[in-house]
Amino acid sequence: MNAIQTTTVTLTGTGVPHPAPGRAGAGVLIQYKDTTLQFDAGRGTVIRLAECGIAPHQLSAVFLTHVHSDHVMDLADVVLTRWIQQTLHPTSAIEIVCPWGAPEQFVTRMLDAFEIDIDLRIKHVQEIPPKFSLSAFETTSNPQTVWQSPDGTVSVLAIAVHHEPVPDAVAYRVNTPNGSVVISGDTRVCPEVEAFARGTQLLIHEACRTQAMSHAIKGSKFEQIFDYHADTIALGQMAARTEVPHLVLTHLIPQPRNEQDCESFISDIRTGGYTGKVTVGSDLDSFEIN
Repeated sequence: MNAIQTTTVTLTGTGVPHPAPGRAGAGVLIQYKDTTLQFDAGRGTVIRLAECGIAPHQLSAVFLTHVHSDHVMDLADVVLTRWIQQTLHPTSAIEIVCPWGAPEQFVTRMLDAFEIDIDLRIKHVQEIPPKFSLSAFETTSNPQTVWQSPDGTVSVLAIAVHHEPVPDAVAYRVNTPNGSVVISGDTRVCPEVEAFARGTQLLIHEACRTQAMSHAIKGSKFEQIFDYHADTIALGQMAARTEVPHLVLTHLIPQPRNEQDCESFISDIRTGGYTGKVTVGSDLDSFEIN
């Protein structure tokens, strides 16, 4: 892999639990030189990584924001594919970074369903079972460093967010020599992410058209679901206060079907008062921080 001199951010998945053509499950890839970090691993992550020219054996670490299935569905695939690639690309165990509690429990159990497959491969091809290195941390409302590259040029910070009733949910901030990126994970608009995003070049935030669709969802299950996601108008207000120059919307609810739907997301953000650059994310959208 060629060393990357700028920081490149790629959306590996912008979808939600309901499948939609062209939208894989939640995920963001960040590359700086030889540091390659994957944030969340929703359905289709390994394929999206391949489309980016990245294989699991090239990943430096994987980070989880929370344990919802649409954010972790493909994590086992990342680990198993990296293991299978050992015959061609010997590497160390992949490092998985996540909060203690529900995410950590998921990681420790995720390969149990593949016990028979793993046993068969060990008997015929692989010399050792798949391995990963788990780095779990306590969620706090204050930023904490949870990962650093060996040379210290890249650091990842985490902070607790408000995705209740989902436990142990966090946002991440990635700092490189080029600048900083914040990835919200799933959360309501909250002061923690607002403080986290100040001074960054790029904010990748989930987006839900809660206020705009309030009448359509009233009295339905969607009213409960929308309640713990980030309303687009409130997100526009928050982005305006942070003065972040570029806001990228992902985990789009409802998923856009055409350009008009995308414009509705942008309109909500503008109603909130944000005047910076807005991108309604699509899978494999890529951004550079110089």
